[in-house]
Amino acid sequence: MWNFKRTIWIVGGSLSLIMGLIGIIAPLLPTTPLVLLAGFCYSKSSPRLYNWLMTNPYFGHYIADYKSGKGVPLRIKIFAVTVVWTSVIFTLTMIPLLLVKVFMVGIAIFVTLFIFTSPLLKVKHKSSEIMG
Repeated sequence: MWNFKRTIWIVGGSLSLIMGLIGIIAPLLPTTPLVLLAGFCYSKSSPRLYNWLMTNPYFGHYIADYKSGKGVPLRIKIFAVTVVWTSVIFTLTMIPLLLVKVFMVGIAIFVTLFIFTSPLLKVKHKSSEIMG
């Protein structure tokens, strides 16, 4: 039986995942939030797709870390914000429309706030394991 709500969740999750994958190449799109959104959508619609995403060797551990409250490593946060702002600044020099510029800066601010207010994954250093 066709379930409209389930279909909408699957389509939304799939579009989010596709945009997240494009975000790997086109840094203006925030990959991590889009992949997290895909996981949320899949969890509402398809246990099979959710399981596939959670066990995916590229994205699964990031979703699992975020879901368990472990967060994202600081180096990845800094890299992501640097790439977002570099892309935005470069693009701002190319686009003459003020409304588009304001929109892009707004997105960059939102992404930056999202990244730095999300939990931070504390990575154990090898030296701390040796010392104690």
